[in-house]
Amino acid sequence: MPIISERSQVVAVYDEAAQRGWVLPAFNSENQTTSEAILAAASEYGRQRGIDNLPIIIGITNNYADRPQSSYYSQNGRWDMGLRLFLDDLKILVSADSPYADLRLMIHLDHIQWDKDRQLLGWDLKQFSSIMFDASTLPLDQNIKKTVEFVNHFGNDLLIEGACDEIGPSPDTENQGLTKPEQAYRYQKETGVDILVVNLGTEHRASAANLHYHAGLARKISAITGARLCLHGTSSLPAESLSKLFTDGIRRVNLWTVLERESSVLLLEDMITNAAKIAGSARTLQFVSEGLLGPGVDTESPASIDYFTTTYRQKKIFQYMKTIVSDYLKLFYP
Repeated sequence: MPIISERSQVVAVYDEAAQRGWVLPAFNSENQTTSEAILAAASEYGRQRGIDNLPIIIGITNNYADRPQSSYYSQNGRWDMGLRLFLDDLKILVSADSPYADLRLMIHLDHIQWDKDRQLLGWDLKQFSSIMFDASTLPLDQNIKKTVEFVNHFGNDLLIEGACDEIGPSPDTENQGLTKPEQAYRYQKETGVDILVVNLGTEHRASAANLHYHAGLARKISAITGARLCLHGTSSLPAESLSKLFTDGIRRVNLWTVLERESSVLLLEDMITNAAKIAGSARTLQFVSEGLLGPGVDTESPASIDYFTTTYRQKKIFQYMKTIVSDYLKLFYP
């Protein structure tokens, strides 16, 4: 199916998801391998479950300070070139002759900054399905003012998400600045955003050991704003805490860190296991003598082009990410 970008079509997908009890996952990507792994997992899951045209969201940040993903999409570091490459990759990957053409893909612009992304706002934004406009670094009154201006300008064409306060990046301590229900209500009522991001105790790039998702707070907020919440920092939470998000008023979740973090660990393990095939016997023995590898590592296998190319590494990452995405799809598309 084509990319779903018209506002009415996007709203229809969210309405369908609400009727079916789905929490729509938005997986961010900053390279083609990640994008294809997300699509491959979604296509396979849809076929397994008999869900025709499964909806899936792939997002990207632009000049977001914590992770400017469009700048990483190309090695030259230009956000505009990276963003064009990202869009072109997705268009090709869900084209009519693609193995992933059975999906309904929505493209999300995540954490678009009120100040750093002014140049981007001059683009034709109708090629995106939704945008998170992020003025959460400002005091609430100014945040609301900036968000209202954005909604007034783009709200007829795009599904718009807004953040009434900031989700922090700290990996060490639980963020104590939880959103107050009355604050969320005021922000949503005055801005008219479709999707509302509130701080429920999660943090970007944080580990699950230090965090607690405040489900009760989510229910209090959604009771007065409507079930329109998006949970950011979902990668910081264990899977068992995600199974009841729908009843808390969560309608979408954002995920990225877990894809890169977990697949990197698995790739490292695979490369250590195949060290000699990657580096050759002599170099592997050198690594052992320097204490970089343990004495039990394979030091005898000859180097093989099947193991020391970028293709080998990308294929492994693709496989690992696909598995990770699949596990999340089971939670969010019951």
